[in-house]
Amino acid sequence: MNTGSAPASTRQPVHTRHVEGFGTVTITPVDPAADSALIHGWVTEERARFWGMGGASRELVQEIYEDVDRRTTHHAFMVARDGEPVALFQTYECAEDRVGECYEVRPGDVGVHLLIAPSQGPVRHGFTGALMTAFIAYVFSDPATRRVVAEPDARNAKAIGLLERTGFVLGPEVVLPEIDLPEVHLPAKPARLAFLSAPDAR
Repeated sequence: MNTGSAPASTRQPVHTRHVEGFGTVTITPVDPAADSALIHGWVTEERARFWGMGGASRELVQEIYEDVDRRTTHHAFMVARDGEPVALFQTYECAEDRVGECYEVRPGDVGVHLLIAPSQGPVRHGFTGALMTAFIAYVFSDPATRRVVAEPDARNAKAIGLLERTGFVLGPEVVLPEIDLPEVHLPAKPARLAFLSAPDAR
């Protein structure tokens, strides 16, 4: 979904998965210039308040994802269902993120963030679960990944419930420390840890 002034992304999907009865899910690295307007529209909605970017300008959103794009430890992806953007998905190495200060990180721990786009029509039962199936398949397609770690806002009961339904085991409630750097500022946040082990480790 591009606005008239937005450049078209030339990035190619890193993962494609057909989910029976749902459609084809593609996961493509975020192109900060091409995708910032769409992402900005999503993260500044009230429903996305736990994402922590409600007051961000489109320019700041682009700068944030340019910073992510430069990193080798953090990655951001646009997710599409049958070609239509439906979610923003992020992965990161837990040992290189603030969550690593809150629990004992294991080799192969990969953190995830997920933001589902606003619904463009009637809510479809099983929509988020189908996307989660594709996300988890992608993360575990790397044999080095032994465990997926999520840290939703502790007040976000909806996200915590989704993780439980997907098979995550809830861990402790922690406080993610503030990050105040020139390129990014993240306030301290109460979070609930959740863990999902690789299929061959369960």
